Amino acid sequence: MEQNAAISSKDNICAEGKVESKDILRILESHNKDRGGLISILEEIQSEYGYLPEEALRIVSERTGRSLVDIYGVATFYRFFSLQAKGKHLICACLGTACHVRGAPRIVAELEQQLTIKAGQTTPDKEFTLETVNCLGACALGPVVVIDGHYFSKVRKSKVKQLLEQAGEGFDKFDIGKDERIFPIEVSCPHCNHSFKDKTFAIDGYPCLKINVATDHQQGWIRLSCLYGSYSVSTEFEIPEGMVVNFICPHCNSEIHSTSDCSQCGAPMIPMLVDGGGIVSICTRRGCKNHMLDLV
Repeated sequence: MEQNAAISSKDNICAEGKVESKDILRILESHNKDRGGLISILEEIQSEYGYLPEEALRIVSERTGRSLVDIYGVATFYRFFSLQAKGKHLICACLGTACHVRGAPRIVAELEQQLTIKAGQTTPDKEFTLETVNCLGACALGPVVVIDGHYFSKVRKSKVKQLLEQAGEGFDKFDIGKDERIFPIEVSCPHCNHSFKDKTFAIDGYPCLKINVATDHQQGWIRLSCLYGSYSVSTEFEIPEGMVVNFICPHCNSEIHSTSDCSQCGAPMIPMLVDGGGIVSICTRRGCKNHMLDLV
């Protein structure tokens, strides 16, 4: 009874797609030697389906001997995991105290009206998912709305329709010369202070940042755009969506250790020194666009 109460009915959670048991068993087999690797298993399942179907969680429970309650607890603790399929574009509106007093409920109501859904739902065409949170860490800039990893401050009702249209077109299609959110930075290793700039390879028309990354089975380079606000990336080997990787300095071979966890997905955030003073932190999970810039 306790396990059945932990997760709502299959009709609510697993209606979006058919789960192939052989795929779940393959994932479990690949993690057979891991101890305490539940998070890695769930990451790979979500990478496969885009969310965590209940049927998949039940197979994991049966095969690993873990209770469904424990698995559900992990799946709901980390914001990165979802028990329902989400839309192509994720909208997150803050309803914390600071945003609330500045009119956040009116912004949420306008989003619901424009999308014809309620918070927590996904549009029938699977284009948009609308969520609300209690805080996004930018209280002085409320009301704050985050769409596909892009923060928008002091949002007004009259701005909502335009933001939705821009999301549909793609925020990553930017004009470097006109978008004030996009600007170049030069960063270096926090251990040896050696610059990550790679003048031999350009991304977004600028020399890229080259760093080494490692998974449990592979190691190679990753090249990032030096433009803060750009998510352009090139990798030496394929890194599946949702996978967390380790970052290693290509000069001193030191691993860049996390100083905080991502507020969006719970993965480690790694710091890099900004030329001229400051720190930029980026999420180590493939596909997560969370990043923070602290200039001094």
